[in-house]
Amino acid sequence: MEFQQSGISLIYRLEIANRGNMFARLASLVGNAGGDIAAVDMIRVSQDAVVRDVTINVASREHGRQIADLLDAEQGIHVVAVSDRTFLVHLGGKLEVAPKIQVKNRDDLSRVYTPHVARVCEAIHEDSAKAFQLTIKRNTVAVVSDGTAVLGLGDIGPYAAMPVMEGKAMLFKQFAGIDAFPVCLDTKDPDEIVETVKRIAPAFGGINLEDISSPRCFYIEERLKKELDIPVFHDDQHGTAVVMLAGLMNAAKLVGKELQNLKVVVVGIGAAGVACTKMLLSAGVKHIIGVTLEGILHRGKEYENEVWNWYKEHTNPENITGTLEDALVGADVFIGVSGPGVLTVEHLQKMAQDRIVFAMANPTPEIDPELAAPYVRILATGRSDYPNQINNVLCFPGIFKGALAARAYTINEEMKLAAAQAIASTIRESELREDYIIPSVFNQAVVQRVADAVAEAARRTNVARREMMPRNNF
Repeated sequence: MEFQQSGISLIYRLEIANRGNMFARLASLVGNAGGDIAAVDMIRVSQDAVVRDVTINVASREHGRQIADLLDAEQGIHVVAVSDRTFLVHLGGKLEVAPKIQVKNRDDLSRVYTPHVARVCEAIHEDSAKAFQLTIKRNTVAVVSDGTAVLGLGDIGPYAAMPVMEGKAMLFKQFAGIDAFPVCLDTKDPDEIVETVKRIAPAFGGINLEDISSPRCFYIEERLKKELDIPVFHDDQHGTAVVMLAGLMNAAKLVGKELQNLKVVVVGIGAAGVACTKMLLSAGVKHIIGVTLEGILHRGKEYENEVWNWYKEHTNPENITGTLEDALVGADVFIGVSGPGVLTVEHLQKMAQDRIVFAMANPTPEIDPELAAPYVRILATGRSDYPNQINNVLCFPGIFKGALAARAYTINEEMKLAAAQAIASTIRESELREDYIIPSVFNQAVVQRVADAVAEAARRTNVARREMMPRNNF
């Protein structure tokens, strides 16, 4: 099993002396320094020099600086500027608002705005449900964060969280055609977050909570689910759980084991760990052991974290105690939503045969995939540069598309389980292999398959709104 690491892509604007063999010298310097030239663009040519933009893949920012210094020190090469391609795509933000209807004359203006828009306002005032038909509410999701648990960066605040929320909104649009907007709140108070989201809810058909730290995220989501009549979904919890379960369903098929017979160890009992556990329980897994920095969660101890107290009552059927090493004895599956360096080869060797390891900590998994590869049957991570990426993009666009289509007022366990089954079924059983248990995020069949399954589950469980869209606007 071979893996390819992805690095950072930098654009070096270079002024190169216009004489023979200079580009060959440049390529040699970059290659010897461990860089990889990915593209070359001509900017301008003069009698004495050539200016080129040379895109070089480097291992890190520091590595990129070393290459810049090396090139600038070479006679005949001058580094004019260095740009990071990732920063370039973020210039000015990644989103814009575009009208669906062009306003070309006074008649158009009078219909989209005053005076004729007043009739539409009156219709909604008489029946607020018509907002789903006559405004963007029917297809709009708020991506809400307070910036307290952003990717692997932690509490970096609402301003620094914006690029991630913008990216999330882009994915909603590209994969599901849903208009989403980033809403980053300058408060960490759970009650203030709840009240703010409630106040803006009339404009949205759904709320996607994102990157809110645990255990606050549980309280915020539960309150909003109770107090709003539109779907509320904390993707860090449930999106991870849905895609994890989809991958595990296929992994279990591949190794010839039944879900209900698996012994699963979950490491990291925060938002994602708890949600993964609830999904596993819903799918019929009976033997789950949760492990934190304090060790195995068990019924012989009372925890300050109330979520852990819930956890100990619903897992660890044999009520074992000890460390991760103790938990992994005879385990079929490792689910990691914790941090780097948690899992070792010695740990893996205590597991059962045909080991399944989902090391999903991002950006650095619980164990180095190259190190783990000889000791596991199936390995999945949260990274795009390894096979079997557990990526929430497989989940949230289709879930919201289905929930909005059904006008569901919530997203329940049955809808999430249906989403997991839909994702898993995208790969035919004959296609399954150790490095292909989960479909690509670019598989165009996934979103619609998930949306259809979720909408059907919503109707089956009576959380879809019963009334149909009216045939007229009056």
